[in-house]
Parts: sequence; structure tokens; C-alpha cells
Amino acid sequence: HLLEEMHAKGIPPNVVSYSAAIGACDKGRQWQKALNLLNEMQDKGVAPDAFVYSGAISACAKGGQWHRALQLLEDMKEKGVPPDTFIYSGAINACARGQQWQRALQLMEEMHVNGVP
Repeated sequence: HLLEEMHAKGIPPNVVSYSAAIGACDKGRQWQKALNLLNEMQDKGVAPDAFVYSGAISACAKGGQWHRALQLLEDMKEKGVPPDTFIYSGAINACARGQQWQRALQLMEEMHVNGVP
């Protein structure tokens, strides 16, 4: 585990290392671990960027956690991280997997209103 090795060597994890770990959770379909890492990084004062949120939202989508994906989308907006096409795509995918078609359409409209291609 990359983050454990970094800690053992006295190297503080940064946004890039957390992003890589959350991306691995996404690929491994481990949405709970992805959310735990997201919380851990914030507890340690490491601010998540769009790549981190994208990985966490995608992991939630794959895990059938559409409501958590939408909460992450709201969290990132509140923290001043603007969602891009990839973020919206992940959130829309999460809604589609959860058969939340109306919410998916609302997100597409939100993208249009906010000028996100």
C-alpha cells in the first residue's frame, strides 16, 4: 500500500499520492476505501482536487452508491473545486446505474447552465 510505505519512510502523502490511491480503489471497485481515503486526506490537511473527486465519484458509481456520488459533487462545489466534464460524467453515470434518470437529466442541465462542455 503506497500510503503506508510513504508513512513508514516519513514522507507525508500529498494530493497526488492520495489521488493515485483513490484511483486504485476506483479500479478495484472499493468505494468505501475510496471514501475513507478522501476523509483521511482532508483530516490530514490535504485538500482534494478534481482528480481526487473524480476517482471517488467513479468508485461510488461502480459501487451503486449514486447518492454518495452526488454528495461528493456537492461537497466539491462547497469547497470551491469546480466540477468539470469528467466529474459530471461520473455523477451522471452513478445516477444512471442507480436508475435515477431524472437526477441524471438535471445534472446534464446543470452542466449546460454552468457552461461545462
